[in-house]
Amino acid sequence: MGAVQAQEYGPAKWGLGVRASQHTTDRAVERAFARGQILRTHLLRPTWHFVTAADIRWILELTAPQVHRAMASYLGRLGLNASVMNRAVDIIQHALSESGYLTRRELSSHLERSRLPCRSIQLAHIVMYAELEGLICSGPRRGKQFTYALLADRAPNARRLPRDEALAELTRRYLRSHGPATVRDLVWWSGLRTADAKRGLEMNGAKSVDVDGVRYWTLGRRSRAYRQRSAVHLLPIYDEYLVAYRDHHAVPRPAYLLGNFQHALVIAGHVAGTWRTRPRGSELLLEIVPSRPLTGRERDELPRVVTRYSRFLGVAVSWLIK
Repeated sequence: MGAVQAQEYGPAKWGLGVRASQHTTDRAVERAFARGQILRTHLLRPTWHFVTAADIRWILELTAPQVHRAMASYLGRLGLNASVMNRAVDIIQHALSESGYLTRRELSSHLERSRLPCRSIQLAHIVMYAELEGLICSGPRRGKQFTYALLADRAPNARRLPRDEALAELTRRYLRSHGPATVRDLVWWSGLRTADAKRGLEMNGAKSVDVDGVRYWTLGRRSRAYRQRSAVHLLPIYDEYLVAYRDHHAVPRPAYLLGNFQHALVIAGHVAGTWRTRPRGSELLLEIVPSRPLTGRERDELPRVVTRYSRFLGVAVSWLIK
């Protein structure tokens, strides 16, 4: 997939788990994150993504310039000019070189001692800038607190690719994991310009098909439809299936759910409702809110997908339909 949107950390881990083997657990994903096999940083669009240590460098170098351009006006309004940012980056680099891993609050203390802006919104942009510059990324969590570390320490063997090769590779990752998709979808997901997206399609020899007047792109032969083991899925908020397409009709959903980001009940490719959890004693209660009546077969599938979620979390999960 290349990168997976991950501003909501816990749900994003489930987004990985739901695509992995039936035996993958939250603890396994957390261990991979702690070891630095999976990193969390800002790339593609100005939001957090999960990315592997092997891929972080070339994806950053390809997409960060576009994110910098998108964020430039915000930095100006916050008084974060080039001089301030350069000083801040130097201070962050020195602090992490000495300490290894630091929380955002600890980084803020270092900036404050140097009389640099460190209010919450300013600090967020300074840290994002350092991530986009390829200086820092996620460190292991300290309890429930997130830390930052030097990217060079967390991903010393990260690949670097010439720009055209990186563009072709990112396009290939997107189409293989999200295709068929439109040019607009690829531009939205990658943050790249339309000309870059078209170049990526060309370099991969992507094939097009027109459906209802919309041109979709894919790689290789169009595979035959196949019967999935389950047509029912509990997808987390900001899941790639829900947010990686510019055209919302690509993933059909009720009109009242457009722009209303919640965990999604997806059935046969359509958003058929929402779900949420809340504590109930030593277990979790999972409440499913369908947007239409469920068929008997769909109801029969729910215990299996809830059990999969429970196994991933390592917590007993009961459920009900509201």
